[in-house]
Amino acid sequence: MVDISSLRKEYDSLSQKLSSSEIFKDKQQYQILAKRFSFLEKVMSLADEAESLRAERDDLKKIIASQAEDEEVRDMAREELPLLEDKLSVAEKKLEDKLFEQEAEPDRDLIIEMRAAAGGGESALFVGDLFRMYTRFVEKNKWALDIMSAHPTEIGGFKEIVFSVKGSGCYAALKYESGVHRVQRVPVTESGGRIHTSTATVAVLVEPEEVELDINPDDLRIDTYRASGAGGQHVNKTDSAVRITHLPTNMVVACQDERSQIKNRAKAMRILKAKLLDKLQQEKNAEVTQLRRVQVGTGERSEKIRTYNFPERRVTDHRINFTVYKLDLVLEGDLDIVVDALKSAERKKIYEAKGMVNE
Repeated sequence: MVDISSLRKEYDSLSQKLSSSEIFKDKQQYQILAKRFSFLEKVMSLADEAESLRAERDDLKKIIASQAEDEEVRDMAREELPLLEDKLSVAEKKLEDKLFEQEAEPDRDLIIEMRAAAGGGESALFVGDLFRMYTRFVEKNKWALDIMSAHPTEIGGFKEIVFSVKGSGCYAALKYESGVHRVQRVPVTESGGRIHTSTATVAVLVEPEEVELDINPDDLRIDTYRASGAGGQHVNKTDSAVRITHLPTNMVVACQDERSQIKNRAKAMRILKAKLLDKLQQEKNAEVTQLRRVQVGTGERSEKIRTYNFPERRVTDHRINFTVYKLDLVLEGDLDIVVDALKSAERKKIYEAKGMVNE
């Protein structure tokens, strides 16, 4: 496991550097150090909390073992000890999860792309359910969500929706969502009461930082056109919608949600950059490092990762054979039930590959 004392030394060193006026002369370096300091600050807070609880636990054990204490005081200590042990267990898990975020992936913002797949209108409704689930999960974690592109259907739901998520820890939690999600339920349009199976695809893309991806403007073809669909008279008056084609890869991204052509262009470029970075990463991962092999699932878009079964109120993640009968809670945004199991499974495999013990 990570040595907390070495991280504390790094934290103290960064604290001194960031208090110097010299650091502000290099804006990029300052941002890198400030982000690292923010992470270490959270680690130190969790480590201090755990250490304080350990000290309290040790004091209680001394009281229980001491013959000099009154029996009444020792009984109170015996009652309090299990509650303190539970608090310590929670604190240590939070610390372990935070440290693992550093080991597994950098703290990054995301762009999530969801599409209706098999199942027609029912699939689009399912995309709407998934989007609501992610929205609630984002709100619960106090992250920021911004819809970048959406194509709603007449009966509800979405044929496609693209949105960004920003906030510390969002990638560590949502990176597992890439793949095919399957729903089993009786559609609202089904008069015979038969259970149908529909699917939706979810792609989780890391939003590139400026230094990561440099696109040659000559490689882009940018077209403007009039937006279609709901939006009032505006959609017929201005060419505000934007379509960007990356010529070397023939990758196409379109955005028409904003009234401003400039805003649509900016959003389309963000999506394009995320897709291009994802493509580069997939090509790089084709070589498959040892660490990548042991991670939970392959992350391939074609992989069926999870089933939401309404009749049984069941959610099953097929990558780790994890099942929980709390469908309502999960769809209301309590996704931690599944995410925590995925994190534990990934952590165990990575530690085993490194010859470490995951206690």
